[in-house]
Amino acid sequence: MAVKKRCTSRVLLVDHGDRLLLLCGRDPRREGARWWYTVGGEVEDGEDYVSAALRETWEETGLRLAASRLGPLLWTRRARFTWDGQAFDQYEEYRLARVTADEAAGIRVDHEGARHGHAWWSVAELAATREAVRPKRLARLLPPVLDGSAPGAGPLHLGDVDEEHDPD
Repeated sequence: MAVKKRCTSRVLLVDHGDRLLLLCGRDPRREGARWWYTVGGEVEDGEDYVSAALRETWEETGLRLAASRLGPLLWTRRARFTWDGQAFDQYEEYRLARVTADEAAGIRVDHEGARHGHAWWSVAELAATREAVRPKRLARLLPPVLDGSAPGAGPLHLGDVDEEHDPD
């Protein structure tokens, strides 16, 4: 099977209560395969990562953000996985965007990839869930981002992950 390489820009969309918006996806070819993931998606030709993050946020939530609303690059990750019979080797960049209570209430999630639901998750809920969440370890990674204590010496690389074989 040919592996499709792609680059994605992800957004940690956080509301006024420090809850993170996650979308729910399922693999149509694997019964029961379900996971929660952050807003964002593929960087298209001619786009940079920030432009892709803004476009994907609009497409997936209906929320138009200015580039100034995105924080600096926090995390990078490389993930290998299979979805709908296609193998992917995906590079990801993560940035934070905070939204107001009104903005959070107005979010509409009708994106094709999230047709299985969406939810605002607290750190405590992330820590307690047995659901698959991507990236892994969000309950440990998110608090320093939310309270501003994350190291500022550049992005943290979350690793090279094989989603099919690495345990949650």
